[in-house]
Amino acid sequence: MTENVRIAEPIEPPAFARSRVNLADARLGARAIAASDQFFAPLERMLNPEPARFYPDRFDDHGKWMDGWETRRRRNGGHDWAIIRLALPGRISGLDIDTSFFTGNFPPAASVEACLSSEGTPGPDAVWTEILPATALRGDDHRFVAVEHDQVVTHLRVNIYPDGGIARLRVYGDVAVDWAGRDRSQVVDLLALENGGRQIGWSDAHYGEPMNILKPGRGINMGDGWETRRRREPGNDWCILQLGCPGVIELVEVDTAHFKGNYPDRCSIQAARVDWGTEESIITQSMFWETLLPEQPLSADAVHTFASELQALGTISHIRLNIIPDGGISRLRLHGRPVPE
Repeated sequence: MTENVRIAEPIEPPAFARSRVNLADARLGARAIAASDQFFAPLERMLNPEPARFYPDRFDDHGKWMDGWETRRRRNGGHDWAIIRLALPGRISGLDIDTSFFTGNFPPAASVEACLSSEGTPGPDAVWTEILPATALRGDDHRFVAVEHDQVVTHLRVNIYPDGGIARLRVYGDVAVDWAGRDRSQVVDLLALENGGRQIGWSDAHYGEPMNILKPGRGINMGDGWETRRRREPGNDWCILQLGCPGVIELVEVDTAHFKGNYPDRCSIQAARVDWGTEESIITQSMFWETLLPEQPLSADAVHTFASELQALGTISHIRLNIIPDGGISRLRLHGRPVPE
């Protein structure tokens, strides 16, 4: 017999979240470090990148099974807290405190502190800075909050007042990479998330955002990639991506893993060195960028490599990936030599 389940509905995120990485994504390496209490649900569930789920009939030895982090009811004053290590060091632009399915057991308020630590668990000398003061929460809700904090951080401490549960914590920001300290002669994937690559804009992301194609490793399934709806009008789909560091590209990999009846027929890449402009203006400019990779045929569930086909454009910072006419791509790699600004 199939277990009854409800899945949280997708919600349109604010501007600060659309082009940035969720640094609290467990699949990227975020980790639950410690918590004052995890009686009803372990902290690690709060870092699951998938939408929260609710099983009406599921119970365990501690009571109702909840998809998130949930503490017991406090009877001795104080408040509960949790410490997480971000997947990658970064600068935070905003938070999503998601209380999906927590209706009578959500915290009335929460605050967040951040620190920079080279240790897996920050020690007693760690300097914590409040990036979100105590903020009211509601049940079964997304509390999106922009954050003004331009320092690089590695860990967060989430305080809930006084107790309760959070389904998901998403921490949107930019990965911080010390390019000046790297060997500039080394060829690296300049588009990788861990190297600071990010999405800027796209024509369509019905089945998955372009950010997925920047993730490490090969895709785990079709949902772990960028896929557009079936195009029923002229033209083609596209996405704009920013390299983690400007550089000269030597090899491109396009991976269509798991995309068999829905891979693009062809792809091409335009590119440019962009030193100014808003994300909106960059999208407009991209239509006129020079060609880095002319149109190339693609095939199902395969890694395609292109080197001799690349046009010599010198140093670039942004690309426009065109998929023709539509479909899905699992991963995109741009191997090149960084040219720090």
